[in-house]
Amino acid sequence: MSDPAVLRITETFLSLQGETNTVGLPTVFVRLTGCPLRCGYCDTEYAFKGGEKKSISEILETVQSYNVQHVTVTGGEPLAQKSCLDLLTQLCDAGFIVSIETSGALDISRIDPRVVIVMDLKTPDSTEESKNLLTNIDYLKPHHQVKFVICSENDYLWSKNILNKYQLSDRCEVLFSPSFHDIKPVQLADWILRDRLPVRFQLQLHKILWNDEPGR
Repeated sequence: MSDPAVLRITETFLSLQGETNTVGLPTVFVRLTGCPLRCGYCDTEYAFKGGEKKSISEILETVQSYNVQHVTVTGGEPLAQKSCLDLLTQLCDAGFIVSIETSGALDISRIDPRVVIVMDLKTPDSTEESKNLLTNIDYLKPHHQVKFVICSENDYLWSKNILNKYQLSDRCEVLFSPSFHDIKPVQLADWILRDRLPVRFQLQLHKILWNDEPGR
């Protein structure tokens, strides 16, 4: 029987946060291996398989060695590994400012309340819209964030409908991001301004700076 406190890790690295409302801040990223989704625009396919088994104590030691406050647990889909919940709690207990990047396809209700949840609702062009667990919306708090990756005008209209239907901007911060290779950023910016949407437009800073190199 495997140790439940062991997780499979693709990489741990220090970078500037490229997205969310902490963009630009030095952040340690802990990328867990594995994902049940196959989004058309995925930029971390290398995290689907492989990785290295590490105990939570080993992960904490690595994170602490970077000497920064912010930690983001990401993937793949980090919640696909059950011990991710324990990792999040222990990172919070150690005094870090912790966020998790999750697809929203898996239950977020048991995540430590101190963690900033950044939940990515999958748009139609992602090809994984059917995987959205919309009951997760009920667990969103003001310090959480919902992200939409927009690939087309159809995606934008779908996202705007979800925004209004669930009154997402009243629950938490909402992020609209253009898919890096599918839509011009200025087009999405113009739509947001035209419709006066209460959302934060964002670009992926790490791709602008380092051209999406792994580990950056």
